Amino acid sequence: MLNACPECFARQQKIDRLVEENQRLKGQLHRQERRASEGFFGSYTSSSKRPVKEKSLEENQAKRGGGKPGHKGHGRKKIRPDDADHIREVEAPCGDRCPHCNRRHLADVTADERSVIESVPLKAEKILYRLNGKLCLDCHKVVRAKPPSVMPKALYGNQLVANVADMHYVHGSPMGRIEAQIGISYAAMVQMLHRLARIFEPVVDRLIADYRRSPVKHADESGWRTDGSNGYVWLFATDRLSIFTFRDTRSSSVPAAILGNKRLPGTLVVDRYKGYNKAPCALHYCYAHLLRNLEDIEKEFPESQEVRTFVATVAPMLSLAMGLRNQPISDATFYRRAAKLAKDLRATMRMPAQHLGIRAYQDIFIDNEKRLYRWAKDRRVPAGRVEHWRGGRRRWGVAVAGRFPVRLRCLNPRHRSVSSARSSNRACRFPAHGSLPRLTPSLSPGRCGARAG
Repeated sequence: MLNACPECFARQQKIDRLVEENQRLKGQLHRQERRASEGFFGSYTSSSKRPVKEKSLEENQAKRGGGKPGHKGHGRKKIRPDDADHIREVEAPCGDRCPHCNRRHLADVTADERSVIESVPLKAEKILYRLNGKLCLDCHKVVRAKPPSVMPKALYGNQLVANVADMHYVHGSPMGRIEAQIGISYAAMVQMLHRLARIFEPVVDRLIADYRRSPVKHADESGWRTDGSNGYVWLFATDRLSIFTFRDTRSSSVPAAILGNKRLPGTLVVDRYKGYNKAPCALHYCYAHLLRNLEDIEKEFPESQEVRTFVATVAPMLSLAMGLRNQPISDATFYRRAAKLAKDLRATMRMPAQHLGIRAYQDIFIDNEKRLYRWAKDRRVPAGRVEHWRGGRRRWGVAVAGRFPVRLRCLNPRHRSVSSARSSNRACRFPAHGSLPRLTPSLSPGRCGARAG
């Protein structure tokens, strides 16, 4: 039965407007709270730029490392003479008299062995080579020796150059700290890194060619501050190499310079950034980014039961798709499970939904179907991205990333050093312990090469 009272109708209209305004203001407040805690770009904001960082869970804070009470340890292992780097004899501190009775009646006893692991301070040594030579009495030419393991006309040896590059670019030690530790001036280290970067520069084209031929390629970009100015660092990676380029733009010209304009084999795994749309190869959208978008919908509408049900259904599918290729199963089993999972995911994305946020998310899978299920047809293609930003320390070998200077001219020598040598060391996946000095025999003009791990 309709109420024909004009006052009641006007009152109901006012209530409806207030309810709608209340919901709108709640949504704005929720978005502002998320932006204040997560940063301007929401869940895509890097952890270093988030204004408020979440605290760890209390249960994680209560955890204590180490063995549990009552655990039987393995004990300290004794260093065997064959494993010792040095064996040093330490004389008894008593001279020819007993320190207890002050008598001279002393006899030798069997020596005790004490295992100690010690560190040797890293200091630069000044070496003077006397280069002997021979004079040919027939042609009157002198044949003279050359100093070992040092570049032509260089003051600093290859071992020192390798140590500085390893400490700064692999382990992240500041240049000032290295200067105080080894006793070499800041400017001298910058110059030696410039020379090292020039040696590795010809490797860039070969790495780009190797990247283009790879059956599975990855690309991503992130914000990067250079000399106080905003910029971007781009990553182009495979399972064997990583190429970092530093640019002041996020346009499609950067991937175009790496990928070229000729048709390439394989698949490029990217997020849904439109700068990759003109890539001359097949594209596959990363499920890790789509999972993040899905979680953002739940954060945006926490009170919607439909959204919670949708997220609870789709999120496990995306996670399973990203981890399926790494399971210890045969290819036949993988493709059978992948086909079923892809079929279920397609069906879920075509189910009718009332919530507009769910519809918008479903449209991503419907409109880009050719770029979302390549993982189910080729096991080499990962559904989600591979973490190349952290470096592949599990792989041995030498991988040299491409050097693309941040600027052609840079007033700050350290910034030029970073743009020149960062990709040759830090961006490469040099193993952490001692493999970088193995490069030293080849650090000479005309002998610069790299092999991808």
